[in-house]
Amino acid sequence: MADDSFNEVPFEQLLPDPIKRRVQALKKLQLQCLNLEAEFFRDVYKLEYQYHTRFSELYNNRMKIVNGDLEPSDEDCKLGISGSYEDNEPEEAEVIKDFRAKLSIAKIDKGRPGIPDFWLTIFKNVQLLNDMIQPHDEPILRHLSDIKLLIREEPMGFILKFFFSTNPYFTDLCLTKKYEMRCSPDENDPWSFEGPEIYKCKGCKIEWNKNMNVTVKTIKKRQRHKSRGAVRTILKTVQNDSFFNFFNPPQVPENGEVDDETQALLTSDFEIGHYIREKIIPHAVLYFTGEALDDEDFDSNSSMGDGSESDELDGENVEEDDDDDDDDDDDDDEDGEDDLEEIVDSGNANRVEGNREGSKNSVSKKKFKQPQECAQQ
Repeated sequence: MADDSFNEVPFEQLLPDPIKRRVQALKKLQLQCLNLEAEFFRDVYKLEYQYHTRFSELYNNRMKIVNGDLEPSDEDCKLGISGSYEDNEPEEAEVIKDFRAKLSIAKIDKGRPGIPDFWLTIFKNVQLLNDMIQPHDEPILRHLSDIKLLIREEPMGFILKFFFSTNPYFTDLCLTKKYEMRCSPDENDPWSFEGPEIYKCKGCKIEWNKNMNVTVKTIKKRQRHKSRGAVRTILKTVQNDSFFNFFNPPQVPENGEVDDETQALLTSDFEIGHYIREKIIPHAVLYFTGEALDDEDFDSNSSMGDGSESDELDGENVEEDDDDDDDDDDDDDEDGEDDLEEIVDSGNANRVEGNREGSKNSVSKKKFKQPQECAQQ
C-alpha cells in the first residue's frame, strides 16, 4: 500500500529542495525554448504564405489539364526522369495493356478531354477518404472539378474550396471548409506544444435540390401500443452516412467544452482537413496514380455518420419535417408503445441502394494555415 502511495507522488516533489529549485530553473528555460519554437513555426508559416501564390499558379494549370481546358504539348509531357510511361519495355507494355483493359477508366472515350473522375479516384485511393464515401456520394463526386487551398496570413488558418461543375444535386458550385489554427503553448499545458494546431473548423450550408439531399434519410416508424395493440406509422428524418457530412462538422461552444464523442468527431475532422491540405492538394497526381500511397499508414476504423442499421428503399427523398418528432416519441414511450423502424427513403432519387459505414470526422493537432471566403472561379 505504501508503495502505491509512493508512486502517486510526483518525482519532482521527492527531490531535495536545492535540486528542486534548479529543476524549476530548467523548466523556465524550457518554456523559453517553447516560445522560441512557436516563433520559428510562425516564421515558417509566413514563408509558406509567401510561396502560396506561386504554388497556386501551378495548381491552376493542373486544374485546366484535368478538366480538359488545356491539352498539354509534347514538351509538357516530357518528365526528364525515369519511370515515364514511354519508357516501358515491349514485354511490360503488353502486360500493361492487359491490365488496362480491366480498368473502368480504359472504357472512357479516348477523345474525351481532361482526366475523368480525377478527384473521385484520388478519394477512393486514400483509405482515410474512401471510408467517408458512400455509394450515393460517387455520382456527385464525379462533378468535383478542383480543390483549392486558400491560406490566410493572420490569423493562422486555411480554407479548402471544393469546386463542382453544374449538377442535378445542388446549386452550389463551390463548397468550403474553414480551419482556424493557433501557434503558442497552452498556459494550462505548455509542455504539450508541438507546433501549430487546428482548434476550430466551420463548414457551409449546401443548397440541395429537391429530393437530392444524400445527408438525410426518412425512416418510417411503426409504433405499437403495449396494452391496446394499436399500431400507428410516423415519418422521421435522420442523418444519413455521406461524405457531404464533412461540410457540417460539430460546433464547439464558446467555453470550448465538448463531450468525448464530439471531440472524437472533431479530432477526425481536423485530421482529414490537414491531410487534404498537406498531402492531397500538393501531390494530387501521385495519389491519382497511387504512387504516393506506398508509405501511407492511416487508421481506417473510424466511421462517419450515426451507424444506425436500417433497410433503405429507392424513391424520392423526403425532406426534413416535423420539428416535434422527438416530443412525439417521448409521448409514445410514456403511453407504452414499442417502436418498429424501417427506412422509407434516403437522400438522393438517383442513389445506389445500400450503405457501408463511413468515417467520422476526426481531428488531431496539425501544422497549418488559414482561409478566406469562397469565390467562384
